[in-house]
Amino acid sequence: MKLDDLVYRTSEWLKGQGPSSEIVMSSRVRLARNIDGMTFSHRASREKQAEVVSLVHSAVESSKFLRNSSFFDLSELGPLDCQFLRERHLISHELAESKGVRAVVVSDNEIVSIMINEEDHLRLQAIESGLQLMAAWRLIDGIESELDTQLRFAFSKEWGYLTACPTNAGTGMRASVMLHLPSLVLTKQISKVLQAITKLGLVARGLYGEGTEPLGNYFQISNQVTLGQAEEEIIDNIERVIKQIIGHEENARKILLSKGRRQLLEDKVFRAYGILKNVRIIDSSETVNLLSALRLGVDLGLTEDISRQAINELLIITQPAHLQKLQGRALSPAQRDVKRAELIRERLEKSK
Repeated sequence: MKLDDLVYRTSEWLKGQGPSSEIVMSSRVRLARNIDGMTFSHRASREKQAEVVSLVHSAVESSKFLRNSSFFDLSELGPLDCQFLRERHLISHELAESKGVRAVVVSDNEIVSIMINEEDHLRLQAIESGLQLMAAWRLIDGIESELDTQLRFAFSKEWGYLTACPTNAGTGMRASVMLHLPSLVLTKQISKVLQAITKLGLVARGLYGEGTEPLGNYFQISNQVTLGQAEEEIIDNIERVIKQIIGHEENARKILLSKGRRQLLEDKVFRAYGILKNVRIIDSSETVNLLSALRLGVDLGLTEDISRQAINELLIITQPAHLQKLQGRALSPAQRDVKRAELIRERLEKSK
């Protein structure tokens, strides 16, 4: 598979399916691993980095789980291609911006990706649609176990898996759930919810994880502690909290649908829909916010003209790198705002 093939494909996790998919966009489990005896990526020479890439590439080629995966050498890709992979949640901002010898392995359905020579030698991740943390964990755990037989990951009986950053030691696992919580925002309950999860050892970030602020009512909730608990225990704790948040969002949606507030909600939804169907110039931030309002309308059955999957896709393909890849050329910010509007109008018309 070539990188450009991804431009016209829909990632499996964007299909808007799975448990609680009307509120949970995706579930992700990421493992940090390092090869025993090899210098950590940030201290390694280019030769050692290249050796790590070669070792991982060989292990992946013999993997039954990753039989149909694709390998992309990021050293050979330009900034636009790296940003494109980041927008698809296949690599992190750190890997996209870093120098040296680095790569990524992507499964054929984009559920699994393996970042090579980010902060750690390997960052393995699995993303599933809806609330499926345990399914994501079992998938990535099977792949990790298979690769470990060939690569031998650095492990201490006392500290667990050894990582470049001490906060990742132990399980080396970060489990996260992407939630769409517009009703908690509209009813002004979101601050209390976020304060509560912080006390439970969880953290809320934006659409693209660490270093990003919540936008468009999308919140990525993940664990902070990786040491002292088993993986299944961490996931059970997160799922328990997530289900409570889902309950709060459902109750808030009922409030918004009540007689006293329904008209205001419908106005917000259809105003967003009207703008998106007729807009001629629009930036990324406004796009995300309007799509969030429209998605709420879809999830509440206020409009049947568009699917949840179509909105999820628009959320990704209207990002700067995707727009430029679709156009096959570099675009200025002003040009992107025009092309973004054209793409939104076109997709909304097709979705009818």
